[in-house]
Amino acid sequence: MMPERIADEAILRAVDNGFARQVAFLADLVRFPSQRGEEHAAQSFMAAAYEADGYAVDMWRVDVDAIRNLPGFSPVAVSYDDAFNVVATHTPRNATGCSLILNGHIDVVPTGPLDRWVRDPYDPAIEDGWMHGRGAGDMKAGLSACLYALAALRSLGYQPAANVYLQSVVEEECTGNGALACLQRGYRADAAFIPEPLEPRLMRAQVGPIWFRVEVDGDPQHASGAFSAGANAIEKAFLIIQALKQLEIVWNARKVDDKHFCDHPHPIRFNLGKIEGGEWTSSVPARCVFEMRVATYPGQKLEDARAELEACIADAARADPFLANRPPKMTYNGFMAEGYVLEGADEMEAVLRRSHTTVWGEALTEHVTSATTDARFFGLYADTPAIVYGPICRMPHGYDEAVDLDSVRKVTQTIALFIADWCGLEPIDPEMSS
Repeated sequence: MMPERIADEAILRAVDNGFARQVAFLADLVRFPSQRGEEHAAQSFMAAAYEADGYAVDMWRVDVDAIRNLPGFSPVAVSYDDAFNVVATHTPRNATGCSLILNGHIDVVPTGPLDRWVRDPYDPAIEDGWMHGRGAGDMKAGLSACLYALAALRSLGYQPAANVYLQSVVEEECTGNGALACLQRGYRADAAFIPEPLEPRLMRAQVGPIWFRVEVDGDPQHASGAFSAGANAIEKAFLIIQALKQLEIVWNARKVDDKHFCDHPHPIRFNLGKIEGGEWTSSVPARCVFEMRVATYPGQKLEDARAELEACIADAARADPFLANRPPKMTYNGFMAEGYVLEGADEMEAVLRRSHTTVWGEALTEHVTSATTDARFFGLYADTPAIVYGPICRMPHGYDEAVDLDSVRKVTQTIALFIADWCGLEPIDPEMSS
């Protein structure tokens, strides 16, 4: 039996008709402060929304021991007691189309000082067509788009003629272990679609981040230097950081050998994300700790990248008389991710191109990103091509994050058309097709 077809215009109107409810849903979701370790309430909200729409819902705590030895696992430095994934499953009566995973992450990054925000980051406000709030764009808008694309089809009396899995995962912002746990639990499909807010363009390639922590010792003395100058741990940490920033220049120079990132202005960023040191203003600091995020190219072996990082730190320490005898301690405390390139997905890309052009009235363009997404898990470890395509977000990870609601509407329409084409459709009520 061939899958049903309904007019594209009807699908677009159905998304429009449900968009006010979608915006209200997104606002409710943004109100949950789902930072790392605080996602449970937001995940319960997602589970209830999936259940209300009639899906079978699986909500479980991520088991670190179950995924620790799988490819793609990142080191864990925090508790997983409140790390819950949610997956909703649609099962058709007759599977005639291609199956699909619709994946998004519920976790958001910290807000930073609240007095730097124009508005409360967890009290969503709409101004000039933009919804403000932490996570509004990255990526709760994408989660809403997946749910309401399917709701639009259902409002027309149709459902996908293939298995569809709606995934709301944790840990995307620090490890990706939430998406990995979905693979470990057995969720597989012919393709994955991730509406990250990297604009409505096809993401061709992404880097792979590595997180690490460096502890530097000092020799605490009186700040006057009357007895001994000691060794300032913060200043010693700067020596290591400067050496790493030089390595960043070296790695960026290698972009000429990468066909996807050769024209990117600065694909490899060594971001000094956290630093803490010192105990007393009138004492030479005894200890300094800093954390850094670096990026790797697709195809770059992680063991090679780690070896270069460790050698850089060791060489810088050996060049300093104090650190030569007290070398810094380096540990990996989060992302240990490979880069990813979308390849061998011509049919899937063609479906997205048709859907995008129908909605936006122009051809789909593509890009590469110096960020990362959970797409790598599907493409590298599950033989599942993963498209990344989403709404327009302003200031992700920054103050006054906001998402362009019209782009959310159009991305939802694009996803609905994609589902109709990729999965095929069947009437919800069998009587409709008789």
